[in-house]
Amino acid sequence: MLPVVSRTASALPDIDDRLVEPETRYEMHDGELVYVPPADPPHATRHVQLAALIEAHTGNEFEAAADLLTRTSKVDDIAPDVSVYPAAPDPRTGRRQLEQLSFEIVSTQSLGAAGRKAAKLAGRGVRRVFAIDVERSQVLEWSAELGKWREIDPAGQINDPALAVPLPIEAMIHAAKADDAVARALIAKGNPVLEAHVAQHREQAVAEGLQEGLSRGRVEGLQEGLTRGKAEAVLRVLAARGIAVEESVRMRILEERDPVRLERWLAGAAICAELAELFTTPADRG
Repeated sequence: MLPVVSRTASALPDIDDRLVEPETRYEMHDGELVYVPPADPPHATRHVQLAALIEAHTGNEFEAAADLLTRTSKVDDIAPDVSVYPAAPDPRTGRRQLEQLSFEIVSTQSLGAAGRKAAKLAGRGVRRVFAIDVERSQVLEWSAELGKWREIDPAGQINDPALAVPLPIEAMIHAAKADDAVARALIAKGNPVLEAHVAQHREQAVAEGLQEGLSRGRVEGLQEGLTRGKAEAVLRVLAARGIAVEESVRMRILEERDPVRLERWLAGAAICAELAELFTTPADRG
């Protein structure tokens, strides 16, 4: 078990007071200059994926950074792979605030080495430190109380005030899941480009759905035509996003006549990750 080091702020140098030359491949560990070599896959590829994933999930009042040097003690100057820190300057010093989240990719280095680094970060005051173990396909969080790593449920997620959207563990483990998680996070954060794209496709789907409903002669008036058009639009949005719809569900959507429910389904079709998310209310599940 690694010891927990407690230090008062007055006894520590500023987090941006350097012991090593920035923009070089060096860190300082326990007063010893340590060379940090360039990475091979899978560390290098996972590093860029992790940076994109964290950036997409970071709250608007925070910044994400890669390889950001942080002075953790009088003899340590280290750089986690990805960090999340408040965007506003420290009100006392006017300089950068300490990161609240740190992420380290573990591939060639051991978990023990990553643990020593985590203990230094936690001792400086970083709230949460995580490790992505590439070889074992697991994510761990450092426990300052226990002085060791604990594994996080791969089906779970990280919820934190520094994140605008919960961060899915599976996306950190499996690179193929990262793009989907980034897209969902940007939609949830109200990214203006994605919102405009979704709105454009929604309007087009509604127009095409209305036209198709009218052309099939299944309208008994304007209201019926609008209802049919909304149902067709739900299916078109799902199809455009690559979400498969089995025939029984397709017929259920087409036969729905409640305009409020259809509006809810249409909004959900634009952001749901899977079809089941459309039917969230007890009435929908029935």
